[in-house]
Amino acid sequence: MRILSPAISQLARLRMGRIEYFMQYPLQVQQQVFQNLISAAQYTEFGKQYNFSQIYKIEEFKQRVPIHNYDTLKPYIQRSMEGQQNILWNTPIKWFAKSSGTTADKSKFIPVSVESLDDCHYRSGRDVLSLYYNNFPESRLLTGKSLVIGGSHQVNKLAPESDSYFGDLSAVMLQNMPFYGNMIRTPDLSIALMDEWEEKIERMANAVIHENVTSIAGVPTWTLVLIKRIFEITGKDNLADVWPNLELYMHGGVSFTPYRERFKQLIDKPDMFYQETYNASEGFFAAQDVIGEEGLLLFLNHGIFYEFMPMEEYGKENPQTLQLQDVEMGKNYALIISTNGGLWRYLVGDTIQFVSLAPYRVRVSGRTKSFINAFGEELIVENSDMAIAKACEQTGAVVNDYTAAPIYFSEDKCGGHEWLLDFDVMPDNVEHFIDVLDSTLKSINSDYEAKRYKDMALRRPLIHVLPKGTFTEWLKSKGKLGGQHKVPRLNNERQYVEDILKFAGITGVN
Repeated sequence: MRILSPAISQLARLRMGRIEYFMQYPLQVQQQVFQNLISAAQYTEFGKQYNFSQIYKIEEFKQRVPIHNYDTLKPYIQRSMEGQQNILWNTPIKWFAKSSGTTADKSKFIPVSVESLDDCHYRSGRDVLSLYYNNFPESRLLTGKSLVIGGSHQVNKLAPESDSYFGDLSAVMLQNMPFYGNMIRTPDLSIALMDEWEEKIERMANAVIHENVTSIAGVPTWTLVLIKRIFEITGKDNLADVWPNLELYMHGGVSFTPYRERFKQLIDKPDMFYQETYNASEGFFAAQDVIGEEGLLLFLNHGIFYEFMPMEEYGKENPQTLQLQDVEMGKNYALIISTNGGLWRYLVGDTIQFVSLAPYRVRVSGRTKSFINAFGEELIVENSDMAIAKACEQTGAVVNDYTAAPIYFSEDKCGGHEWLLDFDVMPDNVEHFIDVLDSTLKSINSDYEAKRYKDMALRRPLIHVLPKGTFTEWLKSKGKLGGQHKVPRLNNERQYVEDILKFAGITGVN
């Protein structure tokens, strides 16, 4: 490993030239990506349907192809999962990245092509390393290994004869990773791809404590669970005592703000750095290029063509979208992508804001819908409405209104969700109401179900029953009664929950 490290490090530094090129010529690069995508997919079923062979300009593309979400693309994806090819993309689709579902589905399955793996996800991973080395030229990051906390995958039973699979994006990437990538990561694939999380954490902890780990990549939720187990095994309370050469934690998927101080406590090391990435099942979009400063560099030459929908256009029949040259700083845009995996004018569901226009840097500002995603559970309001309705049905309750927010990890407890409910009719048994709410959320949201497994990352929901009319009185106290004013059903921050609990005189989570 030490012999190869200087060569790999040098390659990482050399990639900065390619990154600087798309930083310097963003519009030209995006135009080329657009043309490559249209050309590649012109003879697919989707391409023929929308006459890609006759599209030469971006405006023509936007006029002919409607904006899609997962539900409208699902019929094409379903056929791909059944083994049909050349539907959305022109090369064989053998992998599908599984993530939390939509209104109608527990899970969604994003097609992953060879091009989206090589030219998007893996290229972006190499670029993240290059950006880190550009910040810290004397880094010894690659003298050790990267701890990667991956998911799992399984055979696609819709087309078992087609040799296709679906699973968490991290598992898809690990299974297809080039040999040199496997040389610089830990643990072994036999552990990294396990699907039983309790045994996986146990085996992972015992395997990695003996490695020279210099970086960690993974969502904070499972990383904290693993660190806790490592401390129990080693008797340590500082991860720097387990891995003295640890210098980088690469995080993404959820806001790191509520976790930052906790990680600083667990990794008490002055030369420990944190690099944010914006990576999703649909594509690897951006990464922090200046460590310690706000803003993620938008990756413009990675097989993704971007459009930006002003939020005032969201929900319109024919919403207008913008290209890079037209965006403004500090304004909320819904992110729309066309990719080398066969997603076309696809509404990702995230909202972003630009914090810099030269180069183009963004921050994730929220979701197009009310949500909680503090632990990677991607809970949307359709999920919570359905779960509340089911719990009411089974307990005879009637709910006037509700709101929920995350409970963050503490030193001795895992995270959770705190719910405030105003009942018109109380349930016959509040504990049964909670059980039904929890089990329904598990049944309709696979990411929530995974995090709730044996209370390892998410504990059982905590519910506060509010006096009748609390939400109305609280809004009245804020001068927001009536009109369009209402309490968000789900909120990824705690300000609403804490303020309402204080107003009601109820003690919440410390």
